Amino acid sequence: MRIEILGTGCPKCQATEQIVRKALSELGLEAEVVHVNDPRKFAQYGVMLTPAVVIDGEVKTSGHVPSLEEIKRLLAG
Repeated sequence: MRIEILGTGCPKCQATEQIVRKALSELGLEAEVVHVNDPRKFAQYGVMLTPAVVIDGEVKTSGHVPSLEEIKRLLAG
């Protein structure tokens, strides 16, 4: 599984990455987590608002810091 955190590196983007890593840990899952800060890549995904979470090439959240429970649901689903 590959998870991309799209964002400029702002505190909200950093918080999103921490939540994703915590959810993976709590669920006992492994994934490659990468932070993408290139606006051209955001545009390729159609993301206008960051932070965004992309799981295996599919945008799952955008424009807000997701909750731990929200990320767990996305990863389990």
